Amino acid sequence: MAFFKYFLIRAAVFLPLLVVFLLLGLGAIFSTLAAAAMAFCISYLFFRKQRDEAAAQLQHRFSGKAKPLRSAMELRDADAEDSLVDAHPDIVVNSDARPPRIIPGKSPDQG
Repeated sequence: MAFFKYFLIRAAVFLPLLVVFLLLGLGAIFSTLAAAAMAFCISYLFFRKQRDEAAAQLQHRFSGKAKPLRSAMELRDADAEDSLVDAHPDIVVNSDARPPRIIPGKSPDQG
């Protein structure tokens, strides 16, 4: 959430600057570059707390210590696979295996 909050702050600083520079007639490319540079400087100088929180959140996410983000459907699938394997130990679930290729006009047995 901190990363998203910091992104919104930077966007809220960037967009008005971009509009001002475009109204001044600096051209689209130069206006974009100038607005980006000024937004960076302003956010670097005045939003240190939010930047540090966003950096800490990203560091935690990519450190390997964070829980994986899984959707409700992925969690249900994982629970179903776990219960299937627990009930039938002879069944092996290999989610990395590629599904068989189906060629029109041939049955899957014919390959």
